Amino acid sequence: MGNFQNIFKELRITNGMTQTEAAKKLGISRSTIGMYETGAREPDFKTLEKIADLFHVNVDYLLGRTGSASAFPETTVQYYLNNDARDMAQFLFENPEYKVLFDASRKVKKEDIDFVKQMIDRVRGNSDDTGY
Repeated sequence: MGNFQNIFKELRITNGMTQTEAAKKLGISRSTIGMYETGAREPDFKTLEKIADLFHVNVDYLLGRTGSASAFPETTVQYYLNNDARDMAQFLFENPEYKVLFDASRKVKKEDIDFVKQMIDRVRGNSDDTGY
């Protein structure tokens, strides 16, 4: 699989991750991580996708087929996501336990969202109608 073992190990170390931490995030054993890094074993396609997602690289980069780690050119990412949206997506990716808040907010009625927004604006002083 090309230079996968070295690329994987470099990504793990660069991201400050131990083999145990990487294994936990990928849902595999620590010994499997060790075998990936020595070249004794190669990941299946699903695991390869998980690895790419974990390190925010594309599969071609993991396989050594391209020198670019980015799945999309930076200009494309900037076009589709503003900084706040990208930061929020990264936060949810790294903290899946908070995803429940996002899921719950999708079920809230528009009127309720507008009401909460009005309350936040009043607290921040962004509204002409402060109620006083």
